[in-house]
Amino acid sequence: MRIVILGGDGFCGWPTSLYLSHRGHEVHILDNFIRRQQDRELGVESLTPIRPLEERLQVWQTLSGQRIGFTVMDIAKEYERLLDFLGRWRPQAVVHFAEQRSAPYSMKSSWHKRFTVDNNLNATHNVLCALVECGLEEHCHLVHLGTMGVYGYKTSRFQLPEGYQKVKLVSPDCEESEEMEILYPADPGSIYHLTKTQDQLFFYYYNKNDGLRITDLHQGVVWGTETAETQLDERLINRFDYDGDFGTVLNRFLMQAAVGHPLTVHGTGGQTRAFIHIRDTVRCIELAVDHPPAPGERVRVFNQTTETHRVRDLAQLIHTLTDIPVEFVDNPRNEQAENELRVANQGLRNLGLEPITLSAGLLEEIRGIARKYRGRCDPTKILCRSRWRRPPEPDA
Repeated sequence: MRIVILGGDGFCGWPTSLYLSHRGHEVHILDNFIRRQQDRELGVESLTPIRPLEERLQVWQTLSGQRIGFTVMDIAKEYERLLDFLGRWRPQAVVHFAEQRSAPYSMKSSWHKRFTVDNNLNATHNVLCALVECGLEEHCHLVHLGTMGVYGYKTSRFQLPEGYQKVKLVSPDCEESEEMEILYPADPGSIYHLTKTQDQLFFYYYNKNDGLRITDLHQGVVWGTETAETQLDERLINRFDYDGDFGTVLNRFLMQAAVGHPLTVHGTGGQTRAFIHIRDTVRCIELAVDHPPAPGERVRVFNQTTETHRVRDLAQLIHTLTDIPVEFVDNPRNEQAENELRVANQGLRNLGLEPITLSAGLLEEIRGIARKYRGRCDPTKILCRSRWRRPPEPDA
């Protein structure tokens, strides 16, 4: 199958590109290197050394015999180039990772908020417009990496469904009612999450109006860093972000332990989140690509997550493994201190996903990577500096 990976140089896009190439697909990456530019902006690098993309692709071709194509392109700004590429290459699937993916980064300043909205919404809308203008409605399937954060993180008595919620609408006089299924009410917790909720409405419209076949994957927090393909050569190694803007919570705990830094838990640590290993991420993408919606079918939504954990429980687990103390710090986010979370995830299981869950062996593998590259850590970048609200002005 011909597959375009939008954002194929990033944390999820790179291992997905290698995985699908290894499985025999013809893969082409479009990327504008914005994630590398953000490293320079923030003055921090991946804990693991990331080689130039051209070198990574050459190493992959030498080792695997498979060629992955690459074009530098900003799909949020270069619509005509995107249109021309899709019209010429006519992919059967487009995997869309090309959005600013960090909630803390999206809340750093008004500039970062506006950048996140401009980049994410224009990127998604340009892809949808281009697929329609190229006449690829039935030929191509769009697979989008969304987030569990579109649902919000309030405690509910009910299990979170996969995208849609059955509701009953009652007339103002309560005399009549109608049952229907709608997108689950969105409750974004950051500007980043807000853009993902808007993506859902784009997909709903273009599916209804133009018949685009779309799968939206609501992914949990990713842990781990390596896949079978990225482990073949150090030059193929995946990102390991540990900083307060882009590092994910479990990877950050393991890195903090490796350098002897206290395990920093925001607030009470009572936040419950959904998690998925990076190896399951690439497998889920493959399952989605291999099972497109039928023509005329509504947007397909899967919860791409395998388990849920409370943050302070994860910190305690790493403390038990490493004896590094846990430190509770002020929570920069505007969120509930404690929440429960139950998530439906049967859709991808029904397609064949066999989930990887937390185990001491996998944690030790990630811990080993963190120890190996701990000399690359900048301790001043560990704590989250982005705040959801401006601090109150001091009294005069």
